[in-house]
Amino acid sequence: MFSKVLGWLFGISDVEMVDGVSMSFAAPWATSDPTWLIVGCLAAIGFTVWYYTRIQTGITTLPTAALASVRAIILVLLIVTLADPTIRLTAVRTLKPVLYMVFDGTESMNIRDNLTPDELAALTEAVDNESLNSQASIPELTRQRWVQEYLGKANHNLIDELESQHDIQLEYFLFDGDSTSVARRITSGTQEGPLTPGEIAPELTTHGKVTALGELVNDLGNQSTRRLGGLVVFSDFAHNSGIAPLGSSGPNEPTPLQRLGVPIYTIGIGAISTRDIQIEVQPPLKMKKAERSTITVRLNQSGVQGESAQVNVTARPLQGDSIGEDSGLQEIVVGSQLVTFDSSIQYLEFSFIPQQSGRFLISASVDVLPGEVSEQNNESSRPVNIVDDYIRLTYIENEPTWEWRFVKEVFHRDRLVGMEGFRTFLRSADPKVRQANEMFLPTLTPQRSEFFANDVIFLGDVPSEALNERFCRMLKQFVGQFGGGLVVVSGPNNGPSQLIDTEIADMLPVKLDRSLSLRSARPFPLQITPLGKQADIMQLGDGLTGEPISPWDNLGELPWYQPVLGVHSQANVLAQHPTDVCADGKTPQPIIATRRYGNGEVIYLGFNELWRMRRIYGEKYYRQFWSQIISRLALSHALGSQKRFVLSMDQMEYQVDDRALLTVEAYDENFDPLTADNLPTEGLQAQVFLGEAAAGQPQQVKLSETRPGRFEVRVPVYEAGRYTARVTDPITGSPSEIRFDVVGASAEQRNPARNLALQQAMANSTGGNSYELSEASKLVEDLKLQPVAEEISRSFPIWGTPLWFIVVVALLLTEWIVRKRANLA
Repeated sequence: MFSKVLGWLFGISDVEMVDGVSMSFAAPWATSDPTWLIVGCLAAIGFTVWYYTRIQTGITTLPTAALASVRAIILVLLIVTLADPTIRLTAVRTLKPVLYMVFDGTESMNIRDNLTPDELAALTEAVDNESLNSQASIPELTRQRWVQEYLGKANHNLIDELESQHDIQLEYFLFDGDSTSVARRITSGTQEGPLTPGEIAPELTTHGKVTALGELVNDLGNQSTRRLGGLVVFSDFAHNSGIAPLGSSGPNEPTPLQRLGVPIYTIGIGAISTRDIQIEVQPPLKMKKAERSTITVRLNQSGVQGESAQVNVTARPLQGDSIGEDSGLQEIVVGSQLVTFDSSIQYLEFSFIPQQSGRFLISASVDVLPGEVSEQNNESSRPVNIVDDYIRLTYIENEPTWEWRFVKEVFHRDRLVGMEGFRTFLRSADPKVRQANEMFLPTLTPQRSEFFANDVIFLGDVPSEALNERFCRMLKQFVGQFGGGLVVVSGPNNGPSQLIDTEIADMLPVKLDRSLSLRSARPFPLQITPLGKQADIMQLGDGLTGEPISPWDNLGELPWYQPVLGVHSQANVLAQHPTDVCADGKTPQPIIATRRYGNGEVIYLGFNELWRMRRIYGEKYYRQFWSQIISRLALSHALGSQKRFVLSMDQMEYQVDDRALLTVEAYDENFDPLTADNLPTEGLQAQVFLGEAAAGQPQQVKLSETRPGRFEVRVPVYEAGRYTARVTDPITGSPSEIRFDVVGASAEQRNPARNLALQQAMANSTGGNSYELSEASKLVEDLKLQPVAEEISRSFPIWGTPLWFIVVVALLLTEWIVRKRANLA
């Protein structure tokens, strides 16, 4: 009690305990030399004594002493006030806890659920709206409308009861970011004070494109204060973007919920089990013209057990060198099957023998059944490369090695490479062999048109004197500008340190040091990193063969490796040494690492002993590893000379009212970049049309040069449908085109069911509770928020406090009473 009174006297409310009070003076003259303050106080006391003993006569001794004392104190206080006295108070005070009320504002909240009669009755009773009490008058309410009705009810309103039964402060947020679910504070624009339920409900929109609950929790944590006691989240918890609230960005990183550190009370709205079909097409990573491939289609269903629907798979060209009826680039029907849904997940297989080459979009669709909540997820597409003849590989090596021999054999038999696709520059080869055998290249630096027609280049154990400046410069362009793939295979004789003084060193996933030499003292087992276990190129086998030794264990212990100084900040290490570390003393020595460089990718191998993987299973997994390398590096971009004029979109699917970004990488026959000066007067033009070209007038847009060889334009799209962008190659005069889709529904519509498991996990893992909207009133009783203790240390002028006012008024009143009794007033 004393602490509360003392805190009030100094102008601070809710003080639980005062730890200390000290006073100082802020006026410069009193701070620099307090003698003047003492002299002033003594002068005031002396003047008062002189005045009441010499001037104010005719009164008795006691009133004179009282008046002199009071007047002296008043004058001393006046002088002290001029010295600007400052109080420093250290205390602990309690504050009201803050409860965040967070509302989902994404598009999934605009879904109208097919509720069961019991669910509908419970919600109708919860919102307590007379207009909804009759079954015949119940409108089709969206999820957000149910929330708005619940907040707006007159009796037993949740917000009113929280404020009346708990000493808390409520703050309101809506997460409705277009790209991530960032929380937007809901405030009143018309009046001061807390918001009323009637003001909150109209603010609940459904414009958000994704539900990113991890980003939401992080954003609320950034906006919160120490007084935050908990979150109440109204949502369908259909998380579909970014880090999950229960996930983390690293093995030792806390989850977003752990960083926030407060209980979360989740209130769910939306059907848990919906009537819905989801389809996903899974074509192979690589396909070759005129050879059979299998396209797998995955079907997920809920609520349609025993029913049937037709599944159709098609392939359509995304881009071609010639367009028209005679080109044959038309949509292809791969197959159709009638499926009866007898389990929640089913797989279908479609055989496909492509007769055309290029980039194709493989699409699968399933009929929409009556009553489905969302139709958006009844279609799935994935782009693939269908190779016409072969992928072009060049293996550069100083002399024959076991790795070089076995890689050559693997790709000679690979259906995507073959004898025509594999070329090698072997420095130690006889010049006559280079001239006579087509597999051997006569020089490292052929014409630019020939060099850039490669798709992947292998760089082996080559000394620095063999790598001239022109080769290094072209290799850097090959990867960075044209999206080519580079595989650096370290060898025991020269090693990657030979690349230090070349432009190639800047592209590697590792940092080099010429002082580090081959380490072969202790054989070691290759250790696959957690990232490597998830990487596509490291996945060997299907896990179903029951083989006693895994493909990577079959490699055995490696006799040596090439150490490096460190790992590049943009690299991903897929395999490492189990004990040796880099120069920092912490990072394990990388053995296999990757790095994106410009438009392409570089893969680094710190050894050339992968051929040892053949010791038990032969070529099986060895071939699979190198085939997966080629699929990743070669099939992610245009092949061969097609890299000279390439159309691309920043994404293959847009929303209505988006601005689609069309980019053209344009080079001449010698792969030198085209510029505006090389083009006709009208520049580089694109035709963009919806549906078939003959169906309407195409939109004509001009591409702007952003750098030599690169042209861009943003195209607004106002209607849903399939669009085609067509640009004529100014060198050959033939048109190229790319196609993209514009949809009216976002990712929010693809999985319409409420994620009950995530809703409950968010609550249970933080010490909160999970509720249905119909039972959200239980929150009032369950909420247990404690006042927040805050330690404060505050300095303020004492003359502005209630204590100073009380003292001054008391002194003046005392003087007036004494003068009144002495008949002086």
